[in-house]
Amino acid sequence: MAVKALLDQAKEGFVVKAPQEVQSQVFRHIQEQQESGVVFGLTEEDKAPDFTLTGPLGEQVNLYRELSKGPVILTFYRGSWCPFCNIQLRAYQQMLPDILKLGGQLIAVSLQSPDNSLSHKEKEELTFQVLSDPNGRVAESYRILYELPDYLQDAYNNFGLDLTEFNQTDRWILPLTATFIIDQEGNIRRAYVDPDFMKRMEPQKIIDQLIKIQAIHER
Repeated sequence: MAVKALLDQAKEGFVVKAPQEVQSQVFRHIQEQQESGVVFGLTEEDKAPDFTLTGPLGEQVNLYRELSKGPVILTFYRGSWCPFCNIQLRAYQQMLPDILKLGGQLIAVSLQSPDNSLSHKEKEELTFQVLSDPNGRVAESYRILYELPDYLQDAYNNFGLDLTEFNQTDRWILPLTATFIIDQEGNIRRAYVDPDFMKRMEPQKIIDQLIKIQAIHER
């Protein structure tokens, strides 16, 4: 099943289960971002900002060191508490063998602290790099960081989600859901950024772009 179909199912579940007030505040914020006129995220041909971040086991991962091995799919997600993110990460895990065959690598980044970034089950199931971006500095450099307005903070609290606890910071911040495909020279070859966190880049589009990058480097 395509990721979109799974995400649509999750959206239907959210509409059925979430309190009406929470729903209206969440959809209000999505609409406000979509209509803001702000261009979110770096775009194709921008240079990818370098970073070094920590994984759940304390390992240090540097983007440009990883790029020396091949292109990188860099995806930002909201957190392990987000069912839409979990659908995306599981789908990307399933396509990881195809990514590796094309010489690529997958790195996922959230603002959650290393201890909170993955559950024990997820640590066993996900075989790609999952990194922690404290205070959202890397997300900000990719122009996808935003601060939640008070009304949305209240909605999350009413739903039992305290982002300051998950992210171990006093700021109510999140990254937009975004995926960047970066070639070995650090150029962003494809960028997907959407204020609607219920949508994600389809895996096949990632594979198609990796094939294009591979063809360029084989010339």
